[in-house]
Amino acid sequence: MKEWAPASALRWLFDSEHAAADRLIPRWIFLRALGFIYYSAFFSLVFQVRGLIGPLGVLPASAYLQALAERLGHVGYWYAPTLLWLSGSSHVLMGICWAGMIASLLLVLNFWPRGMLAACFVCFLSFVRAAQDFSAYQSDGMLLEAGFISLFFAPAGFRPGWGEESRPSRASLFLLIWECFRIYFESGIAKIMGGDPEWRNFTALDEYYQNGPLPTWIGWYMQHLPHRFHAATSFFTLALELVLVWAMFLPRRIRIVCFFIVTVWQIGIILSANYTFLNYLVLALGILLLDDRFVLRYLPSFLKKSYLATKEAKPLSAPKPGQTRSKKFGTQISALKLAVTAVILTWIFYATLAELVWMFKPLPLPTTPVSALEPFRIANSYGLFARMTRGRYEIEFQGSDDGQTWVVYPFRFKPQDPAKAPGIYAPYQPRFDWNLWFASLSSWRQEPIIVRTEQSLLRGDADVLLLFAGNPFPHAPPHQLRVVIWQYWFSTPTEKRSQGLWWRRQQLGLYAPTLEREADGRIVVLEWPPAIEPRE
Repeated sequence: MKEWAPASALRWLFDSEHAAADRLIPRWIFLRALGFIYYSAFFSLVFQVRGLIGPLGVLPASAYLQALAERLGHVGYWYAPTLLWLSGSSHVLMGICWAGMIASLLLVLNFWPRGMLAACFVCFLSFVRAAQDFSAYQSDGMLLEAGFISLFFAPAGFRPGWGEESRPSRASLFLLIWECFRIYFESGIAKIMGGDPEWRNFTALDEYYQNGPLPTWIGWYMQHLPHRFHAATSFFTLALELVLVWAMFLPRRIRIVCFFIVTVWQIGIILSANYTFLNYLVLALGILLLDDRFVLRYLPSFLKKSYLATKEAKPLSAPKPGQTRSKKFGTQISALKLAVTAVILTWIFYATLAELVWMFKPLPLPTTPVSALEPFRIANSYGLFARMTRGRYEIEFQGSDDGQTWVVYPFRFKPQDPAKAPGIYAPYQPRFDWNLWFASLSSWRQEPIIVRTEQSLLRGDADVLLLFAGNPFPHAPPHQLRVVIWQYWFSTPTEKRSQGLWWRRQQLGLYAPTLEREADGRIVVLEWPPAIEPRE
């Protein structure tokens, strides 16, 4: 029983010296993939961040943080942990994005993985906690959670190679697989508990490819497959999320089979819909279901030789004078690191487990450990597609100088021109376009970004204009701005063949107030939209 003393159990779970020795290659691949995913997140922000939360953006971060400080005082620093407390200027915003891009590339190059992961996490958290409506996505929490846990999963050192001397701890490996499991399982539970009859009737995917945030041209073809295909994929989605994902915790061969199933599934989602880096992250987490023995046979020869070289015996170096004292100090530091690691990872596991339990029943579990982690988005609950949207609606901004002729502001990614094929953009994340899709399902009064964008366009704010594909008023801003809403449907195969249309659409009317910029610069309301029921 001696080997199962509490201290031995802690080392077995949390210490890299007693860690799993068969995950070096999957860890190496996962961390490279995580670096690319971080890079995609920061790369997309470089082109958007000033228009989103810059000083002249739609939702300025500096104004948001100032309001937090006035309302909460010093508690605001905990509620919104972000470097933007120092400054919300455009230069700082761009600096954070570029720092994150550089750190993510260095992570891909395997330079000081833990340091680069910490830099990526701090930079991305700084954006997420100050971006307000533009960071209210589950994918942001998924990346922050995986990135934080990977701090304990990654090898130590500046050039660790395959990390043979700093193997992944069992606890960090489990928590990453646990996150992958929860993304699937909690989404399945949300579909059942949400009460949407479409999932129970297996009709949830009949119009899924058309009504999502940013469809793809492949989704157009999949939409026109027969109902039995959509019913079968609805059934398999529930079976995968509620049953098959338990194979992630079963013996090796079953885990490998599970890896192939979820990988094929995620590739299908990537091709048929644009969900930013979400599916790429789930793909990367799935790699951890494999082990060295399985992956080694598929490695390129130069990587295989490099890996096998780490397994060769190395001569032990002779002890140096004075090493005894430093060894004792090192032992104390290692014990402290082990204790801190154990507390943090156990804390994350409790918070995520409690949130999973609460999806079934609100048991009286302690809530403070859960709420304390919430500002950092490292212990999240997930629930993708709990309710399916029943229609596709698109918001469109139009400007005019005379109130008669209205000119459209073109979008970069959203469906707009019926003759333009929907593209494949993921993992790039156009946050402005995404938020407009969510706004189209509710009222403009609940979506402050709509009127703020109107005001910015009337002022001709350059940063906000960059969120669009072009400026139809290059010489001077328009005098009037209105927002209309359309309903879109995929075109039929006949319409596509005869007219070359990917979409058909119908204008439903005014979505938000029509605004006018007067001679003195004041902005006034010309026309109010009719009251309408929120769309689903």
